[in-house]
Amino acid sequence: MDIRQLRYFIAIVEEKTISAAAKRLHLSQPPLSQQLKAMEEALGTTLIERNGKSLAVTEAGKTLYQHALEIVQLMEEAQTAVTAVGQGMNGNLSLGVNTFSENLLPAILEDFQAAFPEVTYKIQQNESVHLCQLVRERVLELAIIRLPLPLEDFHVLHLRTEPFYFVTAQKLPIEKTEIELRDLQQSRLIFPSTEGLGVHYLLLEAFSRYPFTPNIVGECSDIELLMTLVANHFAATIVPETLIPRFTKRAVHTYRIANTSELTGSVGLIWLKNHHLSKAAQNFISFLQARL
Repeated sequence: MDIRQLRYFIAIVEEKTISAAAKRLHLSQPPLSQQLKAMEEALGTTLIERNGKSLAVTEAGKTLYQHALEIVQLMEEAQTAVTAVGQGMNGNLSLGVNTFSENLLPAILEDFQAAFPEVTYKIQQNESVHLCQLVRERVLELAIIRLPLPLEDFHVLHLRTEPFYFVTAQKLPIEKTEIELRDLQQSRLIFPSTEGLGVHYLLLEAFSRYPFTPNIVGECSDIELLMTLVANHFAATIVPETLIPRFTKRAVHTYRIANTSELTGSVGLIWLKNHHLSKAAQNFISFLQARL
């Protein structure tokens, strides 16, 4: 038996005559009678007893009718669910976000969820290099990362470019809110990223333009710990603008790095080339493109 035959049988039981069931199904009576006979032969039992024009459902027929209702309902629910996933109305969105970019995510997801309320999420936070690897391994479909990084395997949607800020617990003896990197020769610095990663590289590359070596006393990619160390006068730091709101409740002072041509950070969304994305992921990309 197939789902089509079960639908036929349901109509026969509910309409109580072959002619009424055929009319409901937009069929002629002979093919419908043949389908019923084929079902009985396949099951090896009588499903409908015929008394002239009236039909009586046997016990076997009543059992089949109950199961047929359940099967057809499950099939319809499956079709609806698959269609919804195929259209991106629900399904799961697997998304990575860089440690420095997590502040961007709540507002983005709030708006996306309003448009696609049935979508569920798998969100991982990690360093950009690791996120690239997770996308490459198909653990994640999308990732919001910090640039620059080698991205020949990925499509990239540029989301924003932002300045960096110098953050210190010791107020500088200046009245301005912007400074240049050359003003930081005497500052003890703890970098907010470990060697080999994007932000670490950006900072070193920016300082390389000056004839002095920055006084780097440490590295710390744990942002909460970094903020605590800075607030307790262990060292100052330089971070992307995105992180500044997380320092506002700390006893620190922030100064924008004035020459943005020397030091800016870019944030992008990546996904793997030559790889089919779920409709939820496609909708997320389109959603972000519309916001730019």
